[in-house]
Amino acid sequence: MYFRSLWLKLLSSFVILFYSCNDSQKDAGKYAGLSDSAHYVGMNTCRQCHTDIYNTFIQTGMGQSFDLATHAKSSARFDEHALIHDSIRNLSYHPYWLNDSLMLDEFRLSGVDTVYKRTERIRYIVGSGQHTNSHMIYENGYVFQAPATFFTQSKKWDLPPGFEGGFNSRFSRKIELECMSCHNAYPEIVQGSENKYLNIPHGIDCERCHGPGSIHVALKQQRELIDTSKYIDYSIVNPAKLPVALQLDICQRCHIQGNAVLAEGKSFLDFRPGMKLSDVMNVFMPVYKGDEDAHIMASHAERLKMSKCFQATLTKIESKQSSALRPYKNALTCVTCHNPHVSVKSTSSEHFNAVCRNCHNEQSNSGNIHEGSNKLCTEKIEIRNASNNNCVSCHMPKSGSTDIPHVTTTDHFIRKKVSVKTVKAIQEFVRLACINNPQVSNKVTGAAYLNYYEKFVPKSVFLDSAKKYLDDSSADSILSNFRDLIRWAFLKNDYARVLQYVEAVPDLSNKLNHAAYSNNDAWTAYRIGESYGYSGNGEKAEFFLQRSVDLEPYNFEFRNKLAMIQHKSGKIDAAVKNYEWILSENPKFASAWINYGYLILSTQQDVNRADDMYAKALALDPDNEQALLNKAGTRFYLGKKKEAKALLDHLLVLNPGNENAKALMSQLKE
Repeated sequence: MYFRSLWLKLLSSFVILFYSCNDSQKDAGKYAGLSDSAHYVGMNTCRQCHTDIYNTFIQTGMGQSFDLATHAKSSARFDEHALIHDSIRNLSYHPYWLNDSLMLDEFRLSGVDTVYKRTERIRYIVGSGQHTNSHMIYENGYVFQAPATFFTQSKKWDLPPGFEGGFNSRFSRKIELECMSCHNAYPEIVQGSENKYLNIPHGIDCERCHGPGSIHVALKQQRELIDTSKYIDYSIVNPAKLPVALQLDICQRCHIQGNAVLAEGKSFLDFRPGMKLSDVMNVFMPVYKGDEDAHIMASHAERLKMSKCFQATLTKIESKQSSALRPYKNALTCVTCHNPHVSVKSTSSEHFNAVCRNCHNEQSNSGNIHEGSNKLCTEKIEIRNASNNNCVSCHMPKSGSTDIPHVTTTDHFIRKKVSVKTVKAIQEFVRLACINNPQVSNKVTGAAYLNYYEKFVPKSVFLDSAKKYLDDSSADSILSNFRDLIRWAFLKNDYARVLQYVEAVPDLSNKLNHAAYSNNDAWTAYRIGESYGYSGNGEKAEFFLQRSVDLEPYNFEFRNKLAMIQHKSGKIDAAVKNYEWILSENPKFASAWINYGYLILSTQQDVNRADDMYAKALALDPDNEQALLNKAGTRFYLGKKKEAKALLDHLLVLNPGNENAKALMSQLKE
C-alpha cells in the first residue's frame, strides 16, 4: 500500500509541476530552436566558440555514449575470460581484435569439434564504459545489436539484457530510432526503414540539450550579442533558464527509460529543448506492489520525483521565489547536482554533499524548504566518519537495477537511510503509469499496454488490459482506435477479428497511405495483409502487403511475406525480384534464402541451387527449422541420406514435435 500511495502522491505532484503556468513558461515558446527553419549544425560548429565546454563535455558519459569500435573506445578486457556461453541455445561467443577491427565469433562445439561458426565485425560501441559497452554490427546502413556486452563494473562479458533466458536474438535485434535517439545525437535515418541510417553521429552532442543551433550561429556571426547576465538569449536554449518543468523534460527525454508512446504524427526525432515532452511522447512505467527499492537503470528522473526533497521544492516554484534568469534556483532538478558539461567521474563527492548542506545546515530554520531541516545528520559519528560524511552513500545508495545485470547504479530516490539489499524479484504488477503526463487518454494508455506486451513482457494479461482502453462499440470508436485495435487483435492471433475491424471501416484502401518515421500505417497494412493470408484470401493479402512495402520498403519481413504470396499466386517474376532485392540489401537475411530456395526448387526443379541457398541460410542460422527441413529434403533427393538424417536429428532435438521432420525421417528409414 505504501508504494501505491507513493505513486498517487507522485502523480498528484505531476499536476502541479507540469501544468503550472507562469510567464517564463509562456516565454519558452520564443526560442529560435523551436522554429521549423532552425536546423542542427553539429557539435564541431559549437566547438569553435565554446572550446572549453566542448573539451570537458566530450569526456562525459553523454559525450562518450556512442562511437566507432576502436581500441580507444573499448573498455573491455580481451583475455581468456573474453568468452560468452548461451547454455540454452548452446552457442558461444568470442570477441577479439583482428588488427584494428573488433570481431565477434559465434560458434558451437560438439566435443572438441567446431560444428558451426559465424564471424561478424563490430562497427560501433554503445556506452561510455562507466557501466557497459554494448556492440553493434552494420550491414549496408542497417544496424543490429550483437549478442555480446561487456559489463565494466564486474569486468565480465555476457549476453546483453533481453538476450538471456532463451531469448537470444543473435544478430537480428534492430537498433531502431527509439534506441539510437537516446544513446546518440539525432541520426539521419532512411524513411521507410526501421534501422537503416544514412548518417550516424558519434555521441550525444550539444544540440540534444540546447536545441538546433543554426539561427544562434547565424546571429552570432552577425555580431548580435546578448548580455546573458541580464537577459535571456532566445537564439539558443540554455536549459538552466527554462522553467523547471521544461528543464526536466530535456533530461527526461532519455533518463526515464520506459515504454514510450508517440503522439499522433510524431517521431523520436521531434522533441526539441523548450518543448513539453508530452507533446511528443508519453512515457509509461510499470508499477509493482510492495518493493519501492526496485528500479531500472535509466530511472533517474522518476526516482528523483519520488523524493521528499524534490516534492518540497514545488512549493517554492509555485510561490515564484526564483528569478526568470534562474528559475530552478529554489528547485531540486538534475542540474542542481549535475553539471552536464563535466563528467561525474571527475566530480568529487564533496560537490554533491555541498548541495545537501545548502538546505541541511546549522543555519537552516523553519522558513527553509524542508520542515525540520535545522537538524544536521543524526547518524552515529563512527558511521559518518567511516563514510567520510558522504550524504549520498547513505541517502542515495548504489544498488542493482532490475533490467541490467552485473551493474550497480546510484538510486536517485533520496530518503532516510535504507539498508542496501539485493533487488527482490517483483511479484505483483499493479498497472502502467505515465511518468510525464497525468492526463493521458484511454487510447494512449491502451497503446502503452500493447507496447508492454510486444516489447517487454509477452503475457496475455497485458493484451486484456489494452483492450479495456480501446473502445470498439461503434463504427466511430473503431475508426478512432483502428490501428491499435488491429494491432491488438493481430497480437491475439485473432485474424477473424482483424478482418471484422477492416470491414467496419469504409474505403480503407485509400486511408492507409501515410509514410512516416513511425511506420504506423505500414505496420497496420502488414497486419491486415497477414490476416487475409491466414484466412485464405490471397488477393487481398497481396494488396495490403504490397501497401506495407510501398510505405516501408526497407522492411525485409514485409517484402519477404509479399514475395511468398506472389509465389503462391503464380507471380514468379515479382517474387524473384523481391527476394533478390532483399538479398542485395542484406545478404544475411536467412528467411529470404530459404524462401527463394523453395521458389527455385518448385518452379525450376533446380535441386542443387536450392540446396545451396538452404546452406547459406544455415550458415547464418544453424537452428532454423525450415532451413534444416528443406535442406534435409534436398540432401535426401541427392542421395545424401546420412547428411539428411543428421539434419533431421538436429531439428528433432530442437523441436521433437515437428511432424514434417518425423515424416521425412520415416522415409529415410524405408
